Amino acid sequence: MPDTKVLKLVPKTQAEAAKHAEPVEQKPAEQAAAAARPAPQPAPARMDQSAPKPARAPQPTGRPKLSPEEMLKIYRTMYLSRRLDDKEIQLKNQNKIFFQISGAGHEAVLVAAGLVLKPGYDWFYPYYRDRALCLQLGMTPLEQLLSAVGAEKDPNSHGRQMPSHWGHKKLNIVSQSSPTGTQLLQAVGCAEAGYRFQLIKELRKRTSNFQKDEVVYVSLGDGTSSEGEFWEALNTACNLKLPVLFLLEDNGYAISVPVEVQTAGGDVSRLVENFPHLYLQRCDGTDAIESLQTMQRAVEYCRQRKGPAFVHAKVIRPYSHSLSDDERLYRPDEERTADAERDPVKRFGALLIDERIADQTGLQKIKDEIDAAVNEAADAALASPQPAPETAKLYVYSPTVDPTSKDFDTEGNAQLTGNAGTMVDLINRCLHTEMARDPRVILFGEDVADCSREESLDKVKGKGGVFKVTANLQRKFGSARVFNSPLAEANIVGRAIGMATRGLKPVVEIQFFDYIWPAMHQIRNELALMRWRSGGDWTAPVVMRVPVGGYLRGGAVYHSQSGVSTFTQIPGLRVVYPSNALDANGLLRTAIRCDDPVLFLEHKHLYRQAYNKSQYPGDDFMIPFGKAKTVREGTDLSIITYGALVQRSVVAAKQAEQQGISVEIIDLRSLAPYDWDAITATVKKNSKVIVAHEDSLSFGYGAEIAARISSELFEYLDAPVARVAALDTFVGYAPQLEEAILPQANDVAKAIAELHAY
Repeated sequence: MPDTKVLKLVPKTQAEAAKHAEPVEQKPAEQAAAAARPAPQPAPARMDQSAPKPARAPQPTGRPKLSPEEMLKIYRTMYLSRRLDDKEIQLKNQNKIFFQISGAGHEAVLVAAGLVLKPGYDWFYPYYRDRALCLQLGMTPLEQLLSAVGAEKDPNSHGRQMPSHWGHKKLNIVSQSSPTGTQLLQAVGCAEAGYRFQLIKELRKRTSNFQKDEVVYVSLGDGTSSEGEFWEALNTACNLKLPVLFLLEDNGYAISVPVEVQTAGGDVSRLVENFPHLYLQRCDGTDAIESLQTMQRAVEYCRQRKGPAFVHAKVIRPYSHSLSDDERLYRPDEERTADAERDPVKRFGALLIDERIADQTGLQKIKDEIDAAVNEAADAALASPQPAPETAKLYVYSPTVDPTSKDFDTEGNAQLTGNAGTMVDLINRCLHTEMARDPRVILFGEDVADCSREESLDKVKGKGGVFKVTANLQRKFGSARVFNSPLAEANIVGRAIGMATRGLKPVVEIQFFDYIWPAMHQIRNELALMRWRSGGDWTAPVVMRVPVGGYLRGGAVYHSQSGVSTFTQIPGLRVVYPSNALDANGLLRTAIRCDDPVLFLEHKHLYRQAYNKSQYPGDDFMIPFGKAKTVREGTDLSIITYGALVQRSVVAAKQAEQQGISVEIIDLRSLAPYDWDAITATVKKNSKVIVAHEDSLSFGYGAEIAARISSELFEYLDAPVARVAALDTFVGYAPQLEEAILPQANDVAKAIAELHAY
């Protein structure tokens, strides 16, 4: 087997578990009960069955030894963060910026986090309240205000996202979006990339952005803990003992919904305390010193590779959720007044005076200096130009690697050799050759491995996917590169995004198209948008292999879906749909070697059809995206199609030929982009056209093609554009019902006859 031993999975002894606990708010009896519980063992990939060694938790420390200068710096950052919030509020009220959401009340714990973590070394997935963290890491007031005004020079998004959607390439702050919780799985994937860099021998000396003791920071609000992806992230981080620091910034409200409505028992950390290898800590997040102590312990635990840490920080929200919200509508005055008494900026200022580190005059001098600097930065930001309108489409796709170009076209030089193989065979062989060519390629999903329990590999035949497409890949490349995931589609795609931002090339499998929907948030709002929303600073070239379609008897409603138009209308996502073994091999190789996210659809009915077999075309065979193929020449009318309808159209065309009708068939092969030049040529040639696809008729993929032909090629048409598609319903289980719902060769033949007679 390859040298891919998994990092040791280390359990906690009972005594050491007690050291871990130390929750500030737990009662002694609760601490003892927590310590007495044995820690369950995780099973990430079970590649190493050696006895785990006990872990030692970081020892509690006293108050951090901070010099007066360091204490003053903490105050400066906290006050600066608050004043930037206030300045943005002022600018919003003056209609000089367009949105504002504050980090007020969270400053103490965030400055503490920034003090113990390393910018450009560790990795950061903050959420929108994390202004103070970003300042502590090195982001400047000007950079934050450039974001507020939507300036092109804004390093967070170059004017493409709302303010407080943090991102900074040099500081390793990965682009953050608006959906709450999507960052959590990406952070886990980011940490997992480092984990796998250690396991994959060929990569150990090939990366420049991996540190052996790096930590991945990810933060969330108490409301976000209700998202399912929060629990999926914790599950995988604990199962693989990844160095992820989860910071829960609990200000008691998700906009207007209080925490006791969000969370059973009103305390998230009580719900997660039994996760194995999770170092749980609670702290007063408005107390900078207590927060710093807590963060030091949590970060040290992660650096020692003992597992993830979870810090539950109680903070306040002295301002409304955003300027689009008015908290006075749902929070009584006495509650808001109580929060104001815990204001972290005021508390730390009072501490400096109590300890005679500064007096009121000294603090006022600091405030005046910061106020002046903020005003100066605001003036500079307001004078900075916004992005030029012509840049709107820049970075939708890679500006340097074009999978539609001739660089990806070796189709004409293919040398076919060996026995003919099915689509399954040639996809599997492409995966083998690409994984051998590039050690960055990793493959995971549900059931894709031969056998997760590696010690059993020699005793079993192996799974290799429910359709056997990934058979023997784990045996060849090891369990560090081919492995099973939890049964959770968002987990698969979210982790893949995090890995891809670190330089790995994930090829993931969603077991059935019908179950891709839990991952839709990650696909639509994260994967497809990563490059564009960061102005090209961050990329995530993930390949998603997805079995799709019907025509398999017994598939019924939930194993026969074909809603490709949902994905083809997403900018930034390439969508590919081969109809035969040869095209599947060439298009998959292009998908893996390109630099964009790709949805690679594999029709289940076509996996083992004899009519679409092919000999092997060679290890560098590629078909560019957006290049259609003329399957059949004809002179009377044209069919534009893809997937399973290609062969059905061929059958119908042969039937029509017996009636003297000559039909041309164009297989699009890739749906986004599609080959408009080929469509134009066939329409001009024959003047009558049918668009045929397995998708439903209404709002289906063919509607866009038909509309564009009618709009741009109307003068060449001798008849309306015809469409053949599935009924606007669902695929039934009974064979007779399925046959009536999905388009058949006879439906295509009928459309040919009607259009020819028009």
